[in-house]
Amino acid sequence: MFSTLRLATAVIGLLALGASAAIAEPAGTRKFDVASGGTLTLKLDAGGSVSVTGTGGSSVVVEYTVGSDTSPGVKVDFDATRNGVTVMTNYAGRSHQLNSNVEFHIAVPKDFNIKLDSKGGGFEVDGVDGTFSGKTMGGQLVLNKVRGEATLTTMGGEIRVTESELDGALKTMGGVVLFENVIGDVTGSSMGGNVRYKNVQRRNGKLSSPARTGDHDEITAETVQVSTMGGTIDIEDAPEGANLHTMGGNISVSNAKRFVRAKTLGGDIEATVVGSGGDISLTSLSGDIILHVPAGLAFDIELQIAYTKGSSKSYEIDTPFKLAQSTTSEWDYGHGSPRKYIRASGSVGGGGGHKLKIETMNGNIRIAEGR
Repeated sequence: MFSTLRLATAVIGLLALGASAAIAEPAGTRKFDVASGGTLTLKLDAGGSVSVTGTGGSSVVVEYTVGSDTSPGVKVDFDATRNGVTVMTNYAGRSHQLNSNVEFHIAVPKDFNIKLDSKGGGFEVDGVDGTFSGKTMGGQLVLNKVRGEATLTTMGGEIRVTESELDGALKTMGGVVLFENVIGDVTGSSMGGNVRYKNVQRRNGKLSSPARTGDHDEITAETVQVSTMGGTIDIEDAPEGANLHTMGGNISVSNAKRFVRAKTLGGDIEATVVGSGGDISLTSLSGDIILHVPAGLAFDIELQIAYTKGSSKSYEIDTPFKLAQSTTSEWDYGHGSPRKYIRASGSVGGGGGHKLKIETMNGNIRIAEGR
């Protein structure tokens, strides 16, 4: 009886030891010899924050820490061959709905590929040449000084790509996107945040623009370019011009030189042009537009307000210039809701200068000179 009890106790002790061995230690380091051009695979079912740095070596070194606030039962596992390393996090038992706070700092050879499949956590890569693919269910994507191709998605977090040569696409369901000093056929998109490009150059040598803003000859490396699926765009300075688009929200741009292109599908626009000015194109599908220009500039002007049958019909064009103005008498049924137009056009400052075009629907147009 005593021996049976002692044996049962020993078995229970071994089982407990086996279970505890599977649980992640608070911190650890693992090193694996690999060949250049291999693949780091991240299968993070319990999530994890990851930073990867390219080195000149021929090994993968993984340093990890498990936060004190992490739920019990988190496991960190590894699988390695000469061609790559797989890093895994998961839960023992049924703890998958509890908190996981695991951080990885990983060094890889400079030429290496990365595959990401994470239930949540940021992903950063610095100084690696390769292909980067996969998704995280929540967390930022940051790529710096990388070369290769990226197909990456985050369900909620910002995206930053800087100082890189890259093709592919990066997407976030909610967060800002910034591409700066990038060469390659790469695109960034967000369902709920501003997408901003600064000095993004395609493989064909042309400067690239965010979706919906359109490409224009006036764009330089320093032009402010922002596109968003919905929300306000507020730009304080645009010395090399502004190229802006929002699917729904107000646009404000101050101290713009060279040119301004701004379009909102539902909101007000206010723009201030300084210096010698440039071509201006402002479009709102529902809102007021206010433009401030320096005195004495030469413009060829086209202004138009469309107002629908159900609107107040009391809209006006207010400018300091003498322009020919007219209002159509018949309703236009060719563009959805029936509408009439208030139009004004002409040349100021001698004409032959910059083009100024403003269009809005169910809103006012006001131009102020001298601010």
